[in-house]
Amino acid sequence: MAKIYFKADYIFYFNFCSYLIFLLVSLLTYNNKKMRLIECVPNFSEGNDMQIIKQITDVIESVQGVMLLDVDAGKGTNRTVVTFVGGPEAVIEAAFLAISKAAELIDMRKHKGEHSRMGATDVCPLIPISGISMEETVLFAQKLGKRVGETLAIPVYLYEYAQPDQERNNLSVIRAGEYEGFFDKIKLPDWRPDYGTAVFNVKAGGTVIGARDFLIAYNINLNSKSVRLANSIAFDVREAGRVKREGNPVTGKVVKDSEGNDVRVPGTLKSCKAIGWYIEEYGIAQISMNLTNYKVTSVHNAFEEVCKSADSRGIRITGSELVGLIPLQAMIDAGKYFLQKQKRSTGVSEQELIQMAITSLGLDQLSKFDPEQKIIEYKLRNTTKERLIKMDLLAFANETASESPAPGGGSISAYVGSLGVALGTMVANLSAGKKGWEDQLAFFSDMAASGQLIKDALLKAVDEDTAAFTEIMMAFALSKNNEQEKANRIAAIEIATKYACEIPLKVMRIANSSLPLLRAMIEKGNQNSVTDAGVGVLCVKAAVKGAYFNVMVNAKGLKDKVFADKIIADSKILLAHNEQEADALIEVIEKAVA
Repeated sequence: MAKIYFKADYIFYFNFCSYLIFLLVSLLTYNNKKMRLIECVPNFSEGNDMQIIKQITDVIESVQGVMLLDVDAGKGTNRTVVTFVGGPEAVIEAAFLAISKAAELIDMRKHKGEHSRMGATDVCPLIPISGISMEETVLFAQKLGKRVGETLAIPVYLYEYAQPDQERNNLSVIRAGEYEGFFDKIKLPDWRPDYGTAVFNVKAGGTVIGARDFLIAYNINLNSKSVRLANSIAFDVREAGRVKREGNPVTGKVVKDSEGNDVRVPGTLKSCKAIGWYIEEYGIAQISMNLTNYKVTSVHNAFEEVCKSADSRGIRITGSELVGLIPLQAMIDAGKYFLQKQKRSTGVSEQELIQMAITSLGLDQLSKFDPEQKIIEYKLRNTTKERLIKMDLLAFANETASESPAPGGGSISAYVGSLGVALGTMVANLSAGKKGWEDQLAFFSDMAASGQLIKDALLKAVDEDTAAFTEIMMAFALSKNNEQEKANRIAAIEIATKYACEIPLKVMRIANSSLPLLRAMIEKGNQNSVTDAGVGVLCVKAAVKGAYFNVMVNAKGLKDKVFADKIIADSKILLAHNEQEADALIEVIEKAVA
């Protein structure tokens, strides 16, 4: 960050309004981890009439504090999966309005589709995202269920964590018989609804409301139209497996245990529900899966197991389809898995890992897979905090060269440092792929992965430094018409200036942490690229020195001398260490090229 000159006319000389908006938006959406967030993923029994779907999503979006993330309509299943998030009270209000609107617009007497269903709003799960426990989420699910049952005359069944009766907490068990069979089922004492009367709603059907962990809805495409073969594959992999039979696995007599219950042969995948079906829209059969815990069974493991089962039946997997959203980590894990299978470094950028996952899983076979729209963290992230790093090289250079004082030296120091680390990471990846060095793949891959983390942290600091500058500008722009306002202004300036010291000190620490990587690449990496690592050292040295300048110039304006002395002392120690280490490495490079 460049040295700051505090003149009233200069403060407003640059485009202050744009930075003011930038900061206000940042403050309004600051730190989602401190917010109570619930995700809601209702499934509606309509996938063809987009006007009906739009009316349902409109009432969801009408609720303040709710963000609509995804609308995934399926023609063959005649079903739409909607995803939205928000505070608990806002979410259950939006869910109630959506269930009410669906009951008004969807007539289950006319519904046909491949997917199992029992009502206009077939299922409505709540998933805790942050700042809220599963126990609390259960209470909100029960509150929603009670309101739907009593107000809309729709029988409601609770499931998963919201259902205390373990005999009826499984969605497939509750939904057995579907819409057509529920007119008789609801009359059975064991199937009295949790909320509402034991009379099935002819038009709206019933609905299942609950609280559950994050679920990935995932379909795998076959080069076959056979539902029979698709179901055979599904039975091979799903946790529930298949019923055991004597002799012929299809027509043989069902094996019973000593209590007369069917004996089952479990499938190969835990936390996986699956069924086979035919989708006329695509002209193919699919394995439709619900991965109820992707940390137990990942998307890529599910894909691989289905490939094995399909291959044994002479069937090929042509791709797959994600319904709704997926966690970022699931995509990263898949990208790393397929790179490892190819004996390649996993220390590549997040974007490259995601693209590897998309390509390897065939997620773009049926339609374009847009990570910005399908990955939940990308939908939730605050992009206003990434204004500078989202620019291309030309735009960033022009923004820096403009009459605006930000981005300044601090942002440039962070950016130069990220380029230095990127060079070291490049050498690590080149070394990981070097012929004859296969036994060192894990070492260089791990080094590259560490470099990616450092690089990303420095890129984040590019915008953080500009945000720190903006906070100082806002503090100096505060009014000072009376003694109280003057005192508030002085306090705000002090807080903002401390932050403007902490950010460049953080840049110094992060950039300096890359020297072990660069040293390893100079000493052990591909020697054809040793000078690239040397340039990386020069960049990191410049980044640390540049950030040091910013710590010093901003610390001088602090009234808290204890804080100032500490941060200055820390930065001087870091600078001395960095220069000593960097100069030693530069000397090695100079000898190598002499």
